[in-house]
Amino acid sequence: MSDQYILEVKNLTKDFPGVRALDNVEFKVRKGEIHCLVGENGAGKSTLMNVVSGVYPKGTYEGQVFFKGNETNYRNTKDSELAGLAIIHQELTLSPYLSVYENLFLGHMKTRFGVIDWDSCLKDSYPLMKRVGLNEKPQTIVSKMSVGKQQLVEIARAISQKAELLIFDEPTSSLNDDESQKLLDLMREFKREGITCIMISHKLDEVLAVADSITILRDGQSIVSYDLTEREVTEKEIIRGMVGRELKNLFPQKEPDIGDVVFEVKNWTVYHPDYHTMKIVDDASFFVRKGEIVSFCGPMGAGRTELMMSIFGNSYGYGASGEIFLNGDRVEFKNPKDAIEKGVGYVSEDRKSLGLILLQDVKTNITNSSLPKLSKRGVVDKDLEMKSAEKYRQALQIKTPSLLQLARNLSGGNQQKVVLSRCLLADPDVFIVDEPTRGIDVGAKFEIYSILNEMVKQGKSVIVVSSELVEAISMSDRIYVMNEGEIKGVLNRDEATQERIMHMALVD
Repeated sequence: MSDQYILEVKNLTKDFPGVRALDNVEFKVRKGEIHCLVGENGAGKSTLMNVVSGVYPKGTYEGQVFFKGNETNYRNTKDSELAGLAIIHQELTLSPYLSVYENLFLGHMKTRFGVIDWDSCLKDSYPLMKRVGLNEKPQTIVSKMSVGKQQLVEIARAISQKAELLIFDEPTSSLNDDESQKLLDLMREFKREGITCIMISHKLDEVLAVADSITILRDGQSIVSYDLTEREVTEKEIIRGMVGRELKNLFPQKEPDIGDVVFEVKNWTVYHPDYHTMKIVDDASFFVRKGEIVSFCGPMGAGRTELMMSIFGNSYGYGASGEIFLNGDRVEFKNPKDAIEKGVGYVSEDRKSLGLILLQDVKTNITNSSLPKLSKRGVVDKDLEMKSAEKYRQALQIKTPSLLQLARNLSGGNQQKVVLSRCLLADPDVFIVDEPTRGIDVGAKFEIYSILNEMVKQGKSVIVVSSELVEAISMSDRIYVMNEGEIKGVLNRDEATQERIMHMALVD
């Protein structure tokens, strides 16, 4: 192995039951660079990094992995961390009920005479938090912090172990634009300090903003690597390498055919589930018409998700008040099942905890909200259930060797498609979808946008919560702007710009 490279992968092959995830992959990362790894969902990106970091130990794959000139023989991630390699997963691995400083040193606590030295841990946490730009108190319980701040805790924990190579798996997928920019700036700072970074991302504008080199994976194979210090690479080139074809339009065209108001919420107020005097949603009112896509935008913590969850069968909050009208009639959703039966569907932004049953198979995850319509005299028709699940597997191009594959074994993007399939099978008249393309590649995004367009073409109504302003502007007929639990205003598609949305959220 050349001294130029801190990491080198040779002829790497990794199999799972019924599928080859990696096929003879070659991958090199230079010391002190930011190397971006891109590809469609299911291309093998996370699997490759899990092999490199010891999540999949030596013996479970074929090929060789070299780190700092030595072939690795990791049995677990503890071994790779001791060697100077750390991975920050897309789904954070913090302990939510411990404090920041306890999480920072979890697994490598400082001891004195065999007893944990809590004072030393607390003292040493301050410079680590300052280094990543985290201004919270070290005693803050992690679950009380935003996702963006939790991400910084995860990074601080990695550098507390003096990591020489940091692997970021979709680090900005849960962050707003401002938080994403701060994280990218932090990666540049690590680079100046000589720390090597690998970033897996579907956000190609961010990739091109920070990358020194790029490797594209497709169908488990390494397709091409680009050295951006030698030549300029365009988004179009990267997309062509990812999907194997050229995508002329990132957003499908649609001809709006908007009708009367179908769904309306008036004076909706919700309080925090733990702190009953704290308003999370404050007197929100909005409506959606037949055949219309309406988006909700705003900074992290604006209350968008809390608004939608509280509407959908009191899934969030305390003391919700206000009125909900469906087709002109006032309705109350006692629980999510009640909302589904009355024609309202919801896809959560948190697919792992709230969207999927990871230990169940793909078929069951697709059909479990629609069992009454798949049953005869209270008994599920297994053939009809399988046919219905297969219909959506094909329609959304879910990459799985079988409908009986466990949901936890799918890539993040394909898990998202399973969640969407379940809601589509329930056939709602009003479809609420929270961050529908988070962690999704450009090809899959186009497919999901096309599905939403088809729904409104059929006369359905779609509500989208999105942190990607370009997505909201390109897909929506109207955009509601939220901040601090309040709806600050609404913009029609032809008057919405990124600058106007942010100004309305933060200034108006």
